[in-house]
Amino acid sequence: MRQVVLDTETTGLEVRQGHRLVEIACVELVERRLTGRHYQTYLNPDRAIDEGARQVTGIEDDFLLNKPRFAEVVEEFLAFIDGAELIIHNASFDLGFLDAELARLGPARGRVGDRCGVLDTLAMARQRYPGQRNSLDALCKRLGVDNSRRDLHGGLIDTQLLADVYLAMTSGQVGFELGFDVATKQPEVLVVVPASLQVRPRVLRASADELQLHEQRLDTLDKSAGGQSLWRRLD
Repeated sequence: MRQVVLDTETTGLEVRQGHRLVEIACVELVERRLTGRHYQTYLNPDRAIDEGARQVTGIEDDFLLNKPRFAEVVEEFLAFIDGAELIIHNASFDLGFLDAELARLGPARGRVGDRCGVLDTLAMARQRYPGQRNSLDALCKRLGVDNSRRDLHGGLIDTQLLADVYLAMTSGQVGFELGFDVATKQPEVLVVVPASLQVRPRVLRASADELQLHEQRLDTLDKSAGGQSLWRRLD
């Protein structure tokens, strides 16, 4: 199965306000293994980046002036994702911007969903960890994924982190939720009894001489205790 983990960066949060893509990044998984293939490009959005977006991404307007426009990279991008299942965190956001860019090029391009299946890891995380924070950083912390390189939101770093988070969430391992406010079901424990213990053991009883020596030992303990020893009281 071929999957592509995808992330975008934009000039702002609202596609309906005319905000545009400034970065697309993808990494490829085949049979749940990173192949090393990736696609990444910055884009000239033909508009200014909002201050909030600039602070999150660290991308400046001047940096994008000589970058290609979406129309110049669309064929290469679509060829990379075509036929794959896309793994996206908060998929409606990224798909909204991608579909808007495709729509600007005319109806023949269709929508991303016409070419690919989509798996939203945010929806998956909300179902698995209800009532908890499910941002990418929060999931990295919960699942033990090292995100120390993520000083700013960058498309390629975020796709690599999301790939690790997705693999951890879907690996079938037990105990990821331990230490968090999630009701966990204790796993069933199978006790295997060695064959040598499945035969009824032979009972060895003390002889009369051994019982007499035992009584003598208890008498000695009684004297040292100044009364009945613990062994006598237990008797």
